[in-house]
Amino acid sequence: MSELPDTDFTQRFIFDERDVRGEWVSLDDSYAAVLARHDYPQPVQTLLGELMAATALLVGALKFDGLLVLQARSEGPIPLLMVECSGNRDIRGMARYEADQIPATATLSQLMPDGHLTLTIDPLKGQRYQGTVDLDGASLSECFTNYFVQSQQLNTRFWLHADGGKARGLLLQQLPRDRQPDDEEREESWQHVVALASTLKAEEWALDNETLLHRLYHEDAVRLFDIQPLRFNCSCSRERSGNALVSLGEQDAKALVEECGGQVEIDCQFCNERYFFDASDVAQLFAGGGTDTASETRH
Repeated sequence: MSELPDTDFTQRFIFDERDVRGEWVSLDDSYAAVLARHDYPQPVQTLLGELMAATALLVGALKFDGLLVLQARSEGPIPLLMVECSGNRDIRGMARYEADQIPATATLSQLMPDGHLTLTIDPLKGQRYQGTVDLDGASLSECFTNYFVQSQQLNTRFWLHADGGKARGLLLQQLPRDRQPDDEEREESWQHVVALASTLKAEEWALDNETLLHRLYHEDAVRLFDIQPLRFNCSCSRERSGNALVSLGEQDAKALVEECGGQVEIDCQFCNERYFFDASDVAQLFAGGGTDTASETRH
C-alpha cells in the first residue's frame, strides 16, 4: 500500500481560454505492488500498467462513489487484463496470460486478437453502467479514444505509457461550449492541444506534470490543480471468501471440502492472498458464526 501520496496520483488541469480540460496520472508504488505479486512478462507488465493508468484517469474524471472496473478480454496469449479502482481511489489489477506464446516484441493485436474492452461503473447509489467496444486500435490509448468516440458527445483523447517501473497517462477532453462559442474555433483549438500532446516522447513521461505542461503548452494559460492520491489496496478478505462458499449452498460447500482433501483453498488472483476453510469452518459459516475463528491464512 502506498504511503507517499506524491508517487501515485491524478492531477487535473484546465485551459483558461479554451473549452478543454486535462488529467494526468502517475503510478509508481501501486504499479510496483501489482507487479510484485506476479511474474508477468514485459509485454503483460506494459499493457497492465497502461490499463491501470487509464482506470485511474477515468476515476479522476468521473468522481463517483462505488467501483470502476476495466476488463480487456481476448482469445489470444493474454485472455484477460483487469483493473479495479474504487471511488476511494484504491486500485488493484491482474492479468492472465500464456507465457510461452508472448514474444517480447508482440503488438496489441497479436497479444489480444479479436479482443474487446468492457467498462463497468458500479455506484453505491444509482444504476450500474456497462459499455463494451472492440479492441480495434493499434494501442490501448487508441482503443480508449475509440471507446469515447463511440459513447460520448465530447471529444476525448488518451495517451498511456508504462515501462515496468512507472505507469503514466494523459487525458484531454473537450468541454461544453463556453469560452469558444464558434464551431470552427472550437475544432481548431481541439486539434491544436491534441497535436501538441501527440509530440510527447517516451523519455518525457519521467518529467513532473508542471514541466510537461510548460513544454507542451507554454503559450497557453493553463491551471494545474492539486493532486488526488491513489494507492494499491486489495479488497479481498476472509469474510468475502467465506461468503463465496456460502453462495454455493451448504451441501455443495461441504462436498467441495471433501473433494479438496479436507481443506478448501481460495486464492485472490489480484494479490495472491490465500484463505483456507476446513469442515469446521464451513459448519461455522452455515451456523451463522462468521469467519473470525479461521483456519490459517498465508501469502
